[in-house]
Amino acid sequence: MFIPPNHPRRASLLVREKLVEGFRKGYVVPEGLIAHGRGECFDYLIGEETRDFARKAIKAAAAAMLLARHPVISVNGNTAALVAEDVVRLAKVVPAKIEVNLFYRTREREELIANVLREAGADEVLGVGEDASATIPELFSERRRVSPRGILVADVVLVPLEDGDRTEALRRMGKTVIAIDLNPLSRTARYASITIVDNIVRAMPALVEEVELLKKKPRSELEEILRAYDNNRVLAEAVEYIGRRLSEIAGELLRA
Repeated sequence: MFIPPNHPRRASLLVREKLVEGFRKGYVVPEGLIAHGRGECFDYLIGEETRDFARKAIKAAAAAMLLARHPVISVNGNTAALVAEDVVRLAKVVPAKIEVNLFYRTREREELIANVLREAGADEVLGVGEDASATIPELFSERRRVSPRGILVADVVLVPLEDGDRTEALRRMGKTVIAIDLNPLSRTARYASITIVDNIVRAMPALVEEVELLKKKPRSELEEILRAYDNNRVLAEAVEYIGRRLSEIAGELLRA
């Protein structure tokens, strides 16, 4: 689809086209398109920019991944469609494992997503076929199936575009969970250890850059970043920002 370079919604429309392409190729599901639309609404509310509250979470997430003994990046269809290259870059710079994990799981989707990641430069992709042989306790969706070499033994898991029940289950297992979620009110956002309230297409490149920057810092400095981080405060800042912005827009409309 041709989108004029001067179209005011060009960036957003290009993201939609990536998801539609993933849908046509079979690794994005219709439910993923619906989820994206919901997230797009919240992106409007934060002004489609990476805000200070997101940058605080990105810094904490980078520190957590660098301090981790066994960090894993969980990938679903939407994540593969939108930021496969950034997933691979992050996995290499940390370094971290990459694992496919799906709510609507089929072997075909697993293979398609793994291929997208390999084409983006991934050397290894976990969670495909028989490799997803372990299970997360007290979780009953297909997301319970994980790799015994990946999410099962991970201490830190990055879960972009996640659902709340698995986030909660991973926390019960004692794992640090990093979420990327545009909705600061979601169960995922509230159950995660660190929530980046931002669009994944902005958050992932920013996270890669932050990891590259912090990788040069001593371990003690990374530990202090995590000690000082308060996820509830960051979520509150996001909600307060949305409230202020809506009030400002309402005022502009009344003055127009």
